[in-house]
Amino acid sequence: MGLSEVLLVYIAVLGASIYLAPRVVGTRRWRLGFYGLMALAVAGIVLTAYYVLSPLLFPVVLLFQAATGIKDYVLAFIALVATSAFIMYLVAPFLINAAFSPRPDPRLQGIVDEVAARFGRRIRAKAVVVDGPPNAFAYGNFLSGRYVAVTTGLLKIANQDELRAVIGHELGHHANRDNEVMSALGILPSLAYYTGAAAIAIGLANRERPGLLAVAYGVVMIVVSFIIQLLVMAFSRLREYYADMHGARAAGKEAMMSALAKIHQYYKNAPEELQASPKTSGFKALFIYALVEAAASPFADQIRLLMNERTSWLEELLSSHPPIPKRLRFLAALPTL
Repeated sequence: MGLSEVLLVYIAVLGASIYLAPRVVGTRRWRLGFYGLMALAVAGIVLTAYYVLSPLLFPVVLLFQAATGIKDYVLAFIALVATSAFIMYLVAPFLINAAFSPRPDPRLQGIVDEVAARFGRRIRAKAVVVDGPPNAFAYGNFLSGRYVAVTTGLLKIANQDELRAVIGHELGHHANRDNEVMSALGILPSLAYYTGAAAIAIGLANRERPGLLAVAYGVVMIVVSFIIQLLVMAFSRLREYYADMHGARAAGKEAMMSALAKIHQYYKNAPEELQASPKTSGFKALFIYALVEAAASPFADQIRLLMNERTSWLEELLSSHPPIPKRLRFLAALPTL
């Protein structure tokens, strides 16, 4: 396979995540189709990493080979990615706890346990509350335990069924092991970006005689990080649809749709709150709501009107979450769960 074939797969992944994903659910074998789209997205990420990132990351891989004694370049690249992803996966929950100061909440814990029991699986998650406008997210690992975090703002605006739906969405992330998956895939653009940033810093260290080659290499790596990040966000959007399905299973489609629409309305009426909402680039894919202005025109009072809002494919391309109107249409088309 050459770069031209990789480019075709790349374009197919981006197109499928935007145009096919919300339509697959209406077909008879929609689950199989959805798994196929996610497999295509992973294939696109892996191929782009192998054919584009791997050869360009040679300075870092060579250093890793010298440190570990791994002679095969490709094997060293895989080991570097796996090691970096595992370290990030281990430390992320502790960084999140330090940043957001989550607090246990017995009432919320009862709802989390109730929803987990409805799924028929032994998904044990600690329910915590964090300060901020309406949102929720899932995080954790085998050392810290699994968490479902809900903001104080969401607790104020969501009714009981909507809260169950949101928690079902977040437990869906845990059930599908999205923390592990997104850590593994998300480390690829991060490696490219920080390698590029380091190269630019080294190139500009001597202001009198800047290293133009190092700067040029750094710029290329940052561009590559953006190229791979588009694929990772495309995969993230597919996982969000699937997590929405879990929310619908937990409390019904109407509750899941109402929760999404209510959160969306809040941010459209108070866009300045986007800056105050808890978020970090490392795990933004696991929030219930994308903290970017990428959904649609101002929210209408009726959900069915919001479902008909037009969305921008360019804004969606740059977001880790599908636009709310498309998520609502997806939920509306779901068969009885």
